[in-house]
Amino acid sequence: MDYKLTYAPLSSVSKERFEVYSDADHGGNPDSGKSTSAYVVKMGTGAVSWSSKLQSIVALSTTEAEYVSAVSAGSEAIWIRQLLTELGYEPSGPTTLHMDNQSAIQVARNPEHHGRMKHLDLRFYWLRDAMENETLSIDYVPTDSMAADILTKSLSKVKVEEACKQLGLGS
Repeated sequence: MDYKLTYAPLSSVSKERFEVYSDADHGGNPDSGKSTSAYVVKMGTGAVSWSSKLQSIVALSTTEAEYVSAVSAGSEAIWIRQLLTELGYEPSGPTTLHMDNQSAIQVARNPEHHGRMKHLDLRFYWLRDAMENETLSIDYVPTDSMAADILTKSLSKVKVEEACKQLGLGS
């Protein structure tokens, strides 16, 4: 209850104005079998936008759940890019979307993998277009460094404390 968001510049030199993290838990809802999608957008050390909600479809695999979550995160990233552009902060390159699922990253990067997920609604395929026109790029991040992990599942006390640091929460 005493935590607050704190913002500071990142210690490493980064050209990006913000970072996006996307995560999902496959079939986490015991009543519907739906997965939880989550994303966190960070500027510097603090979160500026986040979401955690049940997906509208029942994902047939972890890869699919993570991919659907990445589409939501990518959509938020593009909205923030447009907002910053209107405020005079033109992006200098693609926005990086961090994911912790290698299979979902391969589906987003390689059109040959889309055949295995062709049952998905076509609206989910725009993520590849965003990568092709260099609006977004996807980067692997280990699960231990996934800032959105706390929004998809319950974690141990140690992991919650680490997640709070990743989000810029402190007392």
